[in-house]
Amino acid sequence: MAIYDADPGTTQVTASPNLVTYTKVMYLLHGVTIVIGIATSAFIVTAFLTGIPSIIAVIMNYARRSEARGTWLESHFRWQLRTFWFAALWVVLSWVAFGWLVLVFVGIIPIIIVAVLTGLWAAYRIIRGWLAIAASRPVG
Repeated sequence: MAIYDADPGTTQVTASPNLVTYTKVMYLLHGVTIVIGIATSAFIVTAFLTGIPSIIAVIMNYARRSEARGTWLESHFRWQLRTFWFAALWVVLSWVAFGWLVLVFVGIIPIIIVAVLTGLWAAYRIIRGWLAIAASRPVG
């Protein structure tokens, strides 16, 4: 079903309530891994990137992303995927840049700093996304 915006040239598809719930479940899964990262000896970003709940959320995202196209939920699907993949990119880049310094015990410090900052950034994005979906609005 399509609804028309004020601009007659644009059409936006309405999001089904099931897809809204589905998107909230993905946020919940990401949130669980963030809590695991805070509550355990793991870094937030480590739990976020390797935790089963987050990996399930990413798979869920790819499985139904096409259903969100053209709806206000599209921004949430994109937001979650970008959060996950940019966190992975920052972790990989920190290891590429500083990993060789681990041999002399100096490189672990910048890697830890990047891991902590990336974890906090991922937590912020998941919280911000959750607040936006709770208010039934796009994120971004």
